[in-house]
This record gives sequence, C-alpha cells and structure tokens, in this order.
Amino acid sequence: MSTQAFGWSKTKNEDKIEVNAGVREFASDVRVGLAKPQKELYSKYLYDELGSSLFEAITHLPEYGVTRADERLLRRHAAEIADFLPSSIAVIELGSGVGSKTRHLLEAIGSYPRYYPIDVSRDALARCERDLSDIAHVHPLVHSYLDGMVNATAERRSGESFLVLFLGSTIGNFERKCAIEFLHDLRRALAPGDLLLIGADLVKDPQRMLMAYDDPTGVTGAFNLNLLGRINRELGADFQLRDFEHQARWNEEQRRIEMHLRSRLNQTAFIAQADVTVSFRTDETIWTESSHKFKPEDLDVMAFDTGFQVLGQWIDQDWPFAENLWAIP
Repeated sequence: MSTQAFGWSKTKNEDKIEVNAGVREFASDVRVGLAKPQKELYSKYLYDELGSSLFEAITHLPEYGVTRADERLLRRHAAEIADFLPSSIAVIELGSGVGSKTRHLLEAIGSYPRYYPIDVSRDALARCERDLSDIAHVHPLVHSYLDGMVNATAERRSGESFLVLFLGSTIGNFERKCAIEFLHDLRRALAPGDLLLIGADLVKDPQRMLMAYDDPTGVTGAFNLNLLGRINRELGADFQLRDFEHQARWNEEQRRIEMHLRSRLNQTAFIAQADVTVSFRTDETIWTESSHKFKPEDLDVMAFDTGFQVLGQWIDQDWPFAENLWAIP
C-alpha cells in the first residue's frame, strides 16, 4: 500500500532520513537506558511488527482479561456513550491497532463519521482501514499519539467536536507523573466540547494480575524477549536471548506490574549502533514495562487534575476494568 493511503507521501530520500533518525534515537535511548543503575528500556520499543503481533496474541490468552473487559464494556455501553456525544462528531483513536473494539462505538454513532486511527504500525492501520471502511470514513495516520493529534485536529470542521479514544490500559504504561503530563498535553490539543474515552485497568488480586503478565504458554515472555531481538536486528547487537528470562513483578507500593528481563549469568553484550558494550551480573535485570493499576476514584481525580469533566464511568465485573468518559468544559 502506498503512503498516499495514509494521508501523506514522501520521497525515498525522506524515508531514508526518517529511518536513520529513528535508528539514532533508538540507539541513544538504549545507550542511556542501559547505563542506569537499574537498567531500563522504553516500553514503546516493545512494539515493532513482531512485538505488535505477539501482543495481539497476548490479548487472546485466557489469563489476560484486559482486552476482553474493554471490548465487553464498549459492546454493552456503546449506545449509552453515544448519547453523550454532540450530533457533529469525528473520532480520533490513539494506538488504534486494527481498531476491532472501535466498531461498537462507530456503529452506535452512525452517520458514517470521520475516523482517524493513529498508530505506528502501517500493517495494523491497513487492516483497520479495510475492516472499518464500511461504517466510517477512515483516515489512518502513521504517527506518535500527539503528532497524530495535531494532524487529525487540523481537519476539524466548523461546529464539529472530536471524541478521542484511548482504549485498553495504555494510560497505565505511563509513570503516574508522566500520565498527568500526557493528559495535560492531550487537553491542550483539544477544544471545549471535545471528549475523551479512556480505559484503565483496576487493582485486583495480585496473583491474578501476575498471571496476565506471565502466562504459562510463554507468549508474554516471547513478547518481552523480542525487545532484545529487535536491538540485535536494528542496532547490530549480540544479545543471547536464551541467557535472559522474562519476569513479572507486583509492586504493591506503586500499584503496578513491572516486566523485567533477568540475566541468567554474568555476561556482556555489544551494541554496534550505540557503540557500547554493556555488562550484566547474574540476576541483574532490565526493566522494560510498567502497567499501573487504578482505583475507580483515582481516575476521577486524574480527570479533575488535568482539566476534564467526568461524564460517566463503566466498570466490568468479570475483570475489574473501567471505561471513563470525560469532556472539556
């Protein structure tokens, strides 16, 4: 599919410059993150094409209830949510993936709305456009969240409001301070009358949460280890994946699940594009992702602190998860 299908076009030279800049940023982030006393890597790098496919598989595991809870709430309450929306509405989705859960809302809105799915995966957006073009004018945007927001909101029509979807539990992947900063940024990109539908995973039994991030079939482990594989492929590193293992931990104080990669032995890895050799002690870990969990009242406080008005909250009982509708007054 040509880049024209995604609302933009570039020359081969521009594409090459963008790829090179992306590699440099990746290499810099890896160099800095692995030099910290607690080695860490940004969770966004988990989601290359292979990582995105593995995460899609995770969402179907019986231990991982987040996606099914999200989908149940949208299916059961789409009409109720749509009743809060003004008559002239366009939809933006951050991190849409293939957009499968979004169908319920688009159908409830009706009138063939304009829909701007934002994602870094061209393959996911191509499928999203194919699958949802029967119920919406789909305008895929291959961008980061906020850059995509700039492009989508630039197409606002007179008298029109936007509904922004931030589904799943992605807000939990931000550190709590960063989540507040991100919501402030998001609010500044919008206008009075716009709305945000945001999902958040709730605190539940720790063992149940841990199983969701360390499934017995090992899919989540493969997803986590693929980050080292990606560094090997894209940055010319020589990580031996069999010498690391996936770990999931519950941090009670911070109310978050942490994913780590534990070194099984004393070892080193050379990362050519970062021009660095990294040493690991036995049992030393790389912290790759956090998934913060919330209490329902936490979410109301977040809305108030970032300038949103709470319109509604819906909670799934099978897997405690909340869908929250906020508006800009």
